[in-house]
Amino acid sequence: MKKFLFLWFFVMMSLFVVGVVHAEAPASPPPKVDTGDTSWILISSALVMLMTPGLALFYGGMVRTKNVLGTIMQSFIALGVISIQWVLYGYSLAFGPDIGHVIGSLSWIGLRGVGLDPNPDYAATVPHQAFMIFQMMFAVITPALITGAFAERFKFKTYLVFLVLWATFVYDPLAHWVWGMGGWIKNLGALDFAGGLVVHISSGMAALVAALVVGKRKNYGEEPMPPHNLTLTLLGAALLWFGWFGFNGGSAVASGSLATSAFVVTHISTAAAALSWMIAEWAYRGEPTVLGVASGAVAGLVAITPASGFVGPVPAILIGAGAGVACYFAINLKTKLGYDDSLDVVGVHGVGGTLGALATGLFASKAINPAGSDGLFFGNPSLLGIQAISVVSAWIYSFVVTLIILKVLDWTMGLRVTDEHEVTGLDLSQHGESGYTF
Repeated sequence: MKKFLFLWFFVMMSLFVVGVVHAEAPASPPPKVDTGDTSWILISSALVMLMTPGLALFYGGMVRTKNVLGTIMQSFIALGVISIQWVLYGYSLAFGPDIGHVIGSLSWIGLRGVGLDPNPDYAATVPHQAFMIFQMMFAVITPALITGAFAERFKFKTYLVFLVLWATFVYDPLAHWVWGMGGWIKNLGALDFAGGLVVHISSGMAALVAALVVGKRKNYGEEPMPPHNLTLTLLGAALLWFGWFGFNGGSAVASGSLATSAFVVTHISTAAAALSWMIAEWAYRGEPTVLGVASGAVAGLVAITPASGFVGPVPAILIGAGAGVACYFAINLKTKLGYDDSLDVVGVHGVGGTLGALATGLFASKAINPAGSDGLFFGNPSLLGIQAISVVSAWIYSFVVTLIILKVLDWTMGLRVTDEHEVTGLDLSQHGESGYTF
């Protein structure tokens, strides 16, 4: 671990020197910055940043008391690790000049050439660094989502290495495929307004691999493992709902009508999903739960994410309602299938992201966003096929590469804490702290 940290520090310093030495002045007069658009993208960046602590609380409340700090730490530390990775080379891999339609070059290493003038390819009216930091917050929360699958049993030092490797080899290439200029999925014509493929399908498939490779919690299925603090979970869900307005609305990269439409349908879909999950649970179990409504809200947020810049209010209701029911029944399958996805990442993010991406192929309308495409219900059945290809590609890529990363880490560092540490809890065994002192 010490060798890894030293090596990472050395690489960071080397890249910093390269960036300073090779910094270049703009070759032509800069495009004009729009202050309204810039204000919105900076506010949206702050809203998306808040989602990661929100996720930490959402997950933290669902684990047992002895693991609350360890679970929160896994989300919170991503703000540190991924932010630095993104500045050094992650942003360049994801959005830098295209290489073979699969990855960005390292031309923007250390943010070389990523200055305060707009980049017309991505955001013509805001500083390039504003677009960069907005995208940074997406890169931060995505691997944090995966942690719900292996909550209560993963080594912290291994997790730090996993963060860097997964961001580098899964998130960054997939972001380039979908959003980068020249990316092959972008060229295919697939629509992903705010991250159904890049964020939710990638993390959902990675979560499935992690649950299978890491294995079940000790005594899983033999003893109760209820959430220890649903108040904390509901607070986290509320922060996620709040931050998601920046997640989806900010993806318009402007403060006009498209951002408004994305903002509105985000809320509508979330409300519909919270209600539909509650109704499904009420009918199936005989009682509605707070955890169910919170989970349903997140499912609605996930499902509307890829469609948010392309659909109107009524399709948003249908997408949200469908996601609430589909994700509820998806999480109930894990017991029958025999894997321990501790906090239901696969059922909510994997299934919700897939449903949302495919629904985009049904409900997308150029009347909402002229830069998009019409979907099946607006006379263009080919978009649904394109969406399906992009979904399957994201599934396979995230699954296979995550499997390789986890297997290598298991062979070299080990993935799980010892049985003794698992019984003690991650708070004391990994961090020497306790979440509660009464």
